[in-house]
Amino acid sequence: MKNLYKKYFHIFLAVSYETILRALFSLPRYKLLNILKANFLKINGARIGKRVYFYPGVWITPGRNLVIGDDVDLALEVLITTGGGVTIGDRTLIGYRSQILSTNHVIPDKKGRIFGSGHDKKPVLISNDVWIGCNVIILPGITIGEGAIVAAGSVVTKDVDAFSIVAGNPARLIKERD
Repeated sequence: MKNLYKKYFHIFLAVSYETILRALFSLPRYKLLNILKANFLKINGARIGKRVYFYPGVWITPGRNLVIGDDVDLALEVLITTGGGVTIGDRTLIGYRSQILSTNHVIPDKKGRIFGSGHDKKPVLISNDVWIGCNVIILPGITIGEGAIVAAGSVVTKDVDAFSIVAGNPARLIKERD
């Protein structure tokens, strides 16, 4: 019976977090509201720098294992899963509806059940002065080097070198920045 209460309490906490997150992060990006959003994430274990802008609709879960540097801009409806750890460097722009995923479902062996097979967690590192275009998907375990640009609509499946421009699905090198 004790385990049942523990299970329902965990569900209650998760749903409560999601409810507060949805309400708070639906608000506009006024300075005071961005401070409230940053403090909410800090309460949940994140480290948030100065002058971070959260546009409406940003979704960050579970909140812990997140480090965001100074002068970061998270545009409308950005989604970040932090279970595996996500670090976003200073002066970084994350475009509309982009997804930064540090966890993924485990694919079970042979014909095993997918539901309940667990999660694979790998850290994502986005260095300083990076521009992530809109609708980009960054998969678990990826490192994006300093000064890199990821073009809109790209799916990043491999590390991105510093000062390079990548695009496509999967993202490939377009050119080096001068």
